[in-house]
Amino acid sequence: MIDFEISMKKLRTVSGYLGSAVLNFAGETLYMDNENTGVDIAYSASIFNDAFRMMSESSLDVGFSDASFIETKTMDGHVFLINSAGDQSGDNFTKINVFAIFRDDGNVALAKMIMEKTSQAISKELRDL
Repeated sequence: MIDFEISMKKLRTVSGYLGSAVLNFAGETLYMDNENTGVDIAYSASIFNDAFRMMSESSLDVGFSDASFIETKTMDGHVFLINSAGDQSGDNFTKINVFAIFRDDGNVALAKMIMEKTSQAISKELRDL
């Protein structure tokens, strides 16, 4: 089984990190870290995942490929969702989404890089199960 605590450890050390979740393709929460927040990360991640799927569908409608990343920037923070769908096998079991929230003064560029690598690594672990 995947140890999400270890998989997400690097992301939790990035400056400005507030919380995160890992979701499966259906939007179910596989991992959640909400220690630094007063919000329901699982609920927020699920809502963001639904919006992500609608945007991805819209991308397909205009002839582009599936969406792989969305970011919402606010006056005081960032909300991200990165999809691991690098493997185009069509196997939804290995596709996961990494959701995270960061303060506006956080290291957003580093967070995006780590989220991308983490989502791919978790997907690879799922594929190897």
